[in-house]
Amino acid sequence: MADPELDDDAMTRFSVPDFEDLPEDLRSRIAEETEQAGFTPNVFSAFAYKPSHFRAFFEYHDALVDDTALDREEVEMLVVAVSGRNHCYYCNVAHGALLRIYSGNPELADQLVANYRQADVSEKRMAMLDVAVKLTEHPDRVAEADLERLAEVGYSAEAMWDIAAVTAFFNLSNRMAMFADMRPNAEFHTMGR
Repeated sequence: MADPELDDDAMTRFSVPDFEDLPEDLRSRIAEETEQAGFTPNVFSAFAYKPSHFRAFFEYHDALVDDTALDREEVEMLVVAVSGRNHCYYCNVAHGALLRIYSGNPELADQLVANYRQADVSEKRMAMLDVAVKLTEHPDRVAEADLERLAEVGYSAEAMWDIAAVTAFFNLSNRMAMFADMRPNAEFHTMGR
């Protein structure tokens, strides 16, 4: 079992705090994540910079993945497609690893990052990705027709909400990761391959 360790190189533009200096609830959450992953994901090191934001960020993240009409593979597909369009190095690598694990497909994440339109996915999932990328690149162009298309391929109203929520959250996450220059852990590069 790995001990929680905040990597000074988790981001280059802001300082990473010392683990011992963090509030107890953050230390507990980081220890839990470290135990689960076998290492401390750098996103925890980076967001520890501001504890109130850490709490809000991860609470919303947990709600998105725990209370959703989407399966975890679909959630990670959204994250990777959106992060690919945003050129977010951290999320492309970290969530690419998670997608490889949840999908069992070592190629899917790379396809989504490079050009989601060429990914080997079902018509239903392509509709989901089309809407997510449209919401990412041209939010003012999202229209009723987009929701109608999602309904036609089988997404419920709740699933449509979740598609938008995951997309919106990871657009925020991508921008913070890029602004802080968050760096993915080396372990993510080889997971699920």
